Formats: sequence, structure tokens, C-alpha cells
Amino acid sequence: MTFAAVTALGGPVAQPPAGKLYHGFYFGGIGTDTHDPTEHDVSPQDVERYEKAVGAKTAWVYFSDNWFESRKFPETTCSWIRQLGKIPYLRLMLRSDVDQLHSEKVFTLDKIVAGDFDRDLRAWARAAKDFGGPILIEWGTEPNGKWFSWNGKWNGGTKLGPAKYIAAYRRIVDLMRAEGADNLQWVWHVNWLDEPEQKWNAFENYFPGEKYCDWVALSAYGPTTPRMEDGAENFAFKMREAYPRLLKIAPGKPIIIAEFGCDLHNKHCDAAEWARSALADIFSEKWPAIIGFCWWNEGWQNDNRKRNDTDMIIWHDANLTHVFREAFARYSDKIQETSLLRSGSGG
Repeated sequence: MTFAAVTALGGPVAQPPAGKLYHGFYFGGIGTDTHDPTEHDVSPQDVERYEKAVGAKTAWVYFSDNWFESRKFPETTCSWIRQLGKIPYLRLMLRSDVDQLHSEKVFTLDKIVAGDFDRDLRAWARAAKDFGGPILIEWGTEPNGKWFSWNGKWNGGTKLGPAKYIAAYRRIVDLMRAEGADNLQWVWHVNWLDEPEQKWNAFENYFPGEKYCDWVALSAYGPTTPRMEDGAENFAFKMREAYPRLLKIAPGKPIIIAEFGCDLHNKHCDAAEWARSALADIFSEKWPAIIGFCWWNEGWQNDNRKRNDTDMIIWHDANLTHVFREAFARYSDKIQETSLLRSGSGG
């Protein structure tokens, strides 16, 4: 069947053939004095610009669905992504703002578990079902990172925090499944490093169970600001730490590198060389459970000095663009450019 013929079936998205990888696109815009990136500042023109820059087609478009802006299903964005022949991959972000390192004001884990947002979640699920096409979806991104308000640090700490996260995660999935939104394919997404790096905050403690995720995902970044001194270890180092843990807790689940990236102007790490090494390792098949990857194209302000702004947008750096073009040309036979869907009886 062609992609168009199977899209209406709703999915799910199948794993690519052995030895091939999906390649996703994320673009969150550029932070300025007058604009704060929303993590869904993406358009068809951005997709086209990226694909021309790197010389390869993408299988999904990744974006955030922020509930402080709207609690409605993002039908418009999902529709144009589908019209491009790609899969919408959204981060369901129940949060009050994009600021980090604070507790949640409105969409707390306690309130989610208590059912305060059941009506909104059910309506969202019905709209997703009506949309009809396959959708990759995650909630509770990087729960082992203290920067997000669903991390245990902000929700009762060592014993209570991870348990509350799991309860909220399961409630959201159960509600949406009860509405018949079977076209939603759930991705559980953690950071490669637990921060804080303490036993209670290990990502294993946030795992909602095999029935509650179809795929698992990992974030693995180099330095993310110009002045950051840590994080310069190569991608393979981070994978050696996290990959075996993911295999152990979720055996048989496909793994995607949902986010990786490196600031273009970091003083301690060359972004192009970091990316060159990362791409070579990703394509090496040394981690056979990996089925896809996506670079985090975004820029934002860190303080009032422009030289300290973060920039990870590939086409802002000729060397980084060349690295991607070169890698995608070399490994073109390993890129699965269109998403493969399977029927209910598929394998």
C-alpha cells in the first residue's frame, strides 16, 4: 500500500526495516526580546528548508502542545503535517508556562490524578480519534530531569514524586484509550542522565509499565549554552550510560533518540564535530533497538547578553549543515524517509 492509502487506517507506525532509521524534524523558533519560542513554531516552509539543507526527507514532525495556550487538540498543525505525508509527533505539555525549575501552578500531578482535567483530556482524545491518522504522542517528557514540573523534586520528593508521575501518566493514557483514540502511539521519553543524580530519581522509577508505552525515547545533548562547561562528552558516552538501562526496563521496545543537539558557539565543544561523531554512532547499528532520531533545532535567550544565547539550529552553521549532508549522503541507504504503517494484524 502507499502511505496515503494506509494513513486513514490510523496506524500504528511500524518499525523501519532492519538496518534502517527514521529521521524526524523539530523546529522551535528563535528566542528574541519580543518572541519566546513556543516549541511549535514550525511550518511547512521550515520542514522544506531543513530537508533541503540536510539533503534528506523526514518521517515525522515533532512539536509541543502547550496547554497554557490551548487545551484543544492541535488539529491544524497535525493536518498540515499529515498533508506532507509525515507523522505528527507531539509532546502533550500540561504546564502553565515554558519556564523551568519550578513547581506547576495549574496542571499539578495531584490534580491530574484527582480527575480535574478528565473532561479536557477526553475531549482532546475524541478530537484525536476524529483526526484519524497515526500520531506519536508523549506526556511527562524527561521526568527524571528537575527542569520539568512533573519531576519528583516538585511533587513530594523521593517516594511520592515518581509514584505520582506514574499515576498521572496512566490516568491520561487510560482516559484517551477509553475514548477510542487508538491512533495515538505512546512514547515514554527520558533524559540520558538523572538530574538530580540520586537513586530515587532514576528514570526506572518513572516507568509507567510496558502496557503504557509503545516506544521509548531518549534525550542526549552536548553542551546546550555557549558557556556551559559540562556535558561535552560524546554521544556514545551518554548512550553507554542510558541504553542498557532502557533495554532492561523496557525489553523489546523500539527506542528513538527523540532529542539530541549541541550549542553552535560553546567554547568547550565543537558542535559540528560532536554531531559528526553522534551521527556516525547512530548509523553504526551498534545499538540495534534504535529506530529513529531527531536533532533539536531551537535558539533561546539565557540572559541579557546576546553572546550567551543558545543556538542549535543546523542551518545557522555551515559546518554543521555540511556534517548532516555528508552523513545523510553516506548513509542514505539506512534512512527510512517515509513512515511505514501496519494494520491491526501487522508485524
